[in-house]
Amino acid sequence: MPRPSFPKDRFDDLPSPHGRVGAHRAENPHMRGWVIFLWAAVATIVLIALGIFGTLIASGRVTLFPTPTPSTTPAPVVTPVVDTSYNVSILNATPEDGLATQVKDVVVQAGWASDAVLAGGAGSTDFPQTTVYYLLPADEPAALGLAQVIGGARIEQSEVYQPLEPDAKQLTVVIGLDRTSTPPTPTTGP
Repeated sequence: MPRPSFPKDRFDDLPSPHGRVGAHRAENPHMRGWVIFLWAAVATIVLIALGIFGTLIASGRVTLFPTPTPSTTPAPVVTPVVDTSYNVSILNATPEDGLATQVKDVVVQAGWASDAVLAGGAGSTDFPQTTVYYLLPADEPAALGLAQVIGGARIEQSEVYQPLEPDAKQLTVVIGLDRTSTPPTPTTGP
């Protein structure tokens, strides 16, 4: 098939180009190979540092926002005081007779007046551990002192044992099974 011929127009008579045709850029004479190497080294160091830091954060070894730890103040140490101005009530909560009287004798020998110490029985006979009860926080040193006088006991603040007179200061000793000469044997069910 023969080639079609088109009529001549103004674009057919363009002058022939002299020199280069297209975009030719010359190298930048200021860009050297060591500058490229330097930028690559800096980028490598930055990426490695970010990777190490990210790994430390992910593993929990480094925290960005540490949580403040609450500072705990130590509880004040209460010094035991033997204060004979307190009335002392001694209750035997064991099945063994005579324990309240024995503890009363120890308390009276430590300096309490005989009429300020009352010994008697409790409503139960299975109280586990001897305890000195006190009413107010200010009574705690005296309760500790009385606990030491009777040979060691727990102390506990309680409103169960109120003094008979509102202005009187009172400590109550409840003698437990830990003071009996023979420990009770556990009962078995049917």
